[in-house]
Amino acid sequence: MMATIRLMHAKIHRVRVTEANVNYIGSITIDSELIEKVGILPLEEVEIWNVTNGNRLSTYVLPGEPGSGVICLNGAAAHLCQPGDIIIIAAYEECERAEVFRNGHKALVMIADENNRCQELFYQVLEPHDNKLLFQSPQLNGRAITQSWFVS
Repeated sequence: MMATIRLMHAKIHRVRVTEANVNYIGSITIDSELIEKVGILPLEEVEIWNVTNGNRLSTYVLPGEPGSGVICLNGAAAHLCQPGDIIIIAAYEECERAEVFRNGHKALVMIADENNRCQELFYQVLEPHDNKLLFQSPQLNGRAITQSWFVS
């Protein structure tokens, strides 16, 4: 039996909510340039973590006007995130655990600036090596590169 796991494949880190529209039918509208940059698809399920107030939710993505910086929570989610809140948006994919140990995995991370533009783009990587995985992430905010070995 194959073990299936969920691994993050894309993250938009610390964008600012620009709108909250409780009367819309649901979802989050994100500047299409941002979702294209990290490989999140329209209608893809995402998790949202509100750094400002601690709320967490899942919803799906709608593409917003390119270059607008729009981050708009719609429907019920608009009660959990307000304009000005800082949020993190993450998307996951299903992977076979054994396949990850054979081929590794990459997650594309975008760090946003105060105007919801891409400030930094990098991969967090699981690299296979002799039935082990090495986690690698670039140095951020003065923190050392993280490297850990995980056995299958």
